[in-house]
Amino acid sequence: MTIRRKRRTTRAARQRRHLRVRKRVHGTAQRPRLCVFRSAKHIYGQIIDDDSGVTLASASDLGASAASATDEDGSGKQASARAVGRQLAQVAQEAGISAVVFDRAGYQYHGRVRALAESARKAGLVF
Repeated sequence: MTIRRKRRTTRAARQRRHLRVRKRVHGTAQRPRLCVFRSAKHIYGQIIDDDSGVTLASASDLGASAASATDEDGSGKQASARAVGRQLAQVAQEAGISAVVFDRAGYQYHGRVRALAESARKAGLVF
């Protein structure tokens, strides 16, 4: 008799960590959730009101403004993450959002995730 094992992939492990954190982290209208997603090449940030299920603001390094902003930071993935953090903070402040809860989505608070968070803090968002 053959025993089948569940395959434990990196993606599945991150999703389990994300669900575990999401039990405690919840965005409201007064303090929405800033969620980060990073792929191999790009990084995205969304500010979400979980009570109504609405994305209030978003930014990514795919936009032209983020691409032009990376020139002042230098090149590379961390530079584009810093640009996305600044852009996200600017869009959030235009929408009247000043305080958020940070959701790292199962990723380590390290590298690009940390660069995005710190640049958003410098640009005026309060976590």
